Amino acid sequence: MAPPEDEAGEARHAEEGSSQAEMTAAPPLERAAGGDGRRISTVLIIIAMQTEALPLVNKFQLSEDTDGSLFPKGVPWIRYQGVYKELHINLVWPGKDSVLGVDSIGTISASLVTYASIQALNPDLIINAGTAGGFKAKGACVGDVYLASNVAFHDRRIPIPVFDMYGIGSRQAFSTPNLLKELNLKVGKLSTGDSLDMLPQDEASILANDATIKDMEGAAVAYVADLLSVPAIFVKAVTDIVDGEKPTSEEFLQNLIRVTAALDQAVNQVIDFLNGKCLSEL
Repeated sequence: MAPPEDEAGEARHAEEGSSQAEMTAAPPLERAAGGDGRRISTVLIIIAMQTEALPLVNKFQLSEDTDGSLFPKGVPWIRYQGVYKELHINLVWPGKDSVLGVDSIGTISASLVTYASIQALNPDLIINAGTAGGFKAKGACVGDVYLASNVAFHDRRIPIPVFDMYGIGSRQAFSTPNLLKELNLKVGKLSTGDSLDMLPQDEASILANDATIKDMEGAAVAYVADLLSVPAIFVKAVTDIVDGEKPTSEEFLQNLIRVTAALDQAVNQVIDFLNGKCLSEL
């Protein structure tokens, strides 16, 4: 929790509304120079799992950065980079946990790699791509791909005035009306937490966030992108139905490979649309 003297610094986020449901009042993730007419040159893709990352690495013929100079010594983060059409593409994956050997998923890794990558690469746009759980009550089906309109946390419960809104951290994604018109993607609100399952308290917060999809990275990426004034969009493919009959972990593993193919196709379409455009044309 922040000390009392920091409340003024956090107050700018308090304007997002008086409850969790007021996500549309959140500050947009837009760079001040977004309308200056410069074409998008450098794109940063943040992706949590190797299974999700490698098809894009192959599609865009990206090369792994092996010199180790971009990130601090000892971290497992991996950067792939290359040129696709007129775009410099950087794909950063947090790598494998050094002790357990599993993908470094969750908000901590996502925050760290997003911050370090922005500092090192100065991207014009961030794409946080990944898989997510979906809610059938909101119309989500396995295999659907969403472009998130808003992001928020559902597991940072701080029941103190103003701090409660800070914990929720509601933010709007960068506005892309032309991209939405061009591509066949669904739109929904994204809620983020550090657990794959959903406790009753989380469910209540997700419902208050009016979320259609839930993941483990998006709001963390959004926080850092907003902090450093870099526009960010969120492309999420549904692997499991959170309010369905199957256990989340079982359905996630069952559908991961198939849904990742849909995710990669959508990201490819987004990249093709970005090529040659400036931010204001999205």
